[in-house]
Amino acid sequence: MNKRLILKAAAFCLTLIIAASCSQADQGNSGSHKGDNKKSDGRKSRPVDYVNPFIGTQYFGHTYPGASLPWALVHVSPDCHTTGWTYAAGYTWADNTIMGFSHTHYSGVGMTSGGDILFQPTVGNKLQITPGTADNPDEGYRSTFDHSEETAYPGYYSVVLRDYNIKVELTSTRRVAFHRYTFPETTNANIIIDLGHQIGTAPQPDDSHIMIASDRRIEGYRNSPTGKVFFCAEFSKPFLYYGTFDLGRSTPESGSGIFPYKSGETGKRIGAFVNYSTSENERITACVALSYVSLEGARKNLEAEKGDGDFDRVRKEALETWNDELSRIEIEGAGPEQKEIFYTALYRSLLSQYIYQDVDGKYFGMDGKVHEAADYDFYGSFSCWDTYRSQHPLLTIVAPERVNDFLKSIEAKIRDFGWLPAQHFANIYRESMVG
Repeated sequence: MNKRLILKAAAFCLTLIIAASCSQADQGNSGSHKGDNKKSDGRKSRPVDYVNPFIGTQYFGHTYPGASLPWALVHVSPDCHTTGWTYAAGYTWADNTIMGFSHTHYSGVGMTSGGDILFQPTVGNKLQITPGTADNPDEGYRSTFDHSEETAYPGYYSVVLRDYNIKVELTSTRRVAFHRYTFPETTNANIIIDLGHQIGTAPQPDDSHIMIASDRRIEGYRNSPTGKVFFCAEFSKPFLYYGTFDLGRSTPESGSGIFPYKSGETGKRIGAFVNYSTSENERITACVALSYVSLEGARKNLEAEKGDGDFDRVRKEALETWNDELSRIEIEGAGPEQKEIFYTALYRSLLSQYIYQDVDGKYFGMDGKVHEAADYDFYGSFSCWDTYRSQHPLLTIVAPERVNDFLKSIEAKIRDFGWLPAQHFANIYRESMVG
């Protein structure tokens, strides 16, 4: 870690301007952003205590409250809606329904993309395979929620799905998302995996694939508008019942599009479901690894980062990681509200650069070929229009050890593609925002 910076109140104000790449949008005031590292009398004691992930989720902040690490590949968060510029990050404070929890999001960027590999736990005899609408969530797997039952702090998010009485908790490593669902007593506890879900309305290719590989594992890939996103999901409890669905075959003539005990599906709007019988407050954990390279890459990422699958261990390690990163800067002479604004802005600045390679260094290049970043972290997304005047100058000060990797990543993009990239996400060139 670089030498710690100590800011006086005057310098703090200038740094806020630089660091405020997160958003200027207002936050709500009902959700909780409490960590588990405060002093016994409730006072905030460390930089991570001051971060409020709900700041920026109102209006057009384009931020999300979900769980991730700094410099990570996985960003797991709730999706409330998916169309329109307001929902570039899938979530706004004004919403009161959740479609589910997907694994790719961009923070503070007004671009509708991501939302890959949606998971949604449900309860009920009737299996729903479409989300339904915010006005009528009962027609799908969507659920209502209330901000009073929602909590977020760096590396952790939780909410109660009121329609199902299920508590959802999320945390993550760099490449693996950890879901923990606390179910009521029921013989019909379900987990839906929807590969047709996405943020935005870009045309989706039609060859996504999902496979129930065993009674605890589901894997496959979503062929998104920005390329294939491979995943490998491992569950803590064997499935009682399972199947697939294909909305392309859901018509009055062909039936519901639901296929019990079918182990695989290929298509555009496809997915899978698993079923359990659960006791009161029984917890089921799903560890979901991603890769932009291959299914084998997702498996390797899972093996390398899942560990023993202990959700609370990963949550605590994520919190410690964030506190170490945020402790790069100490503030003197600032009050609690100023610290909340500052450390939330710094949190967003450290969140918004995304690694793109697997644990073995392989990444999918802009030339459509697999390459290897042997001695550095490859970063696949740069919102240059938004960041070159603010975020990147800040990172040269607070995270200088990352700067060479940024430059090596851009150099690799030029080598692989032949052009200096402008605004590029998921390692896809975009002829826009050249500044």
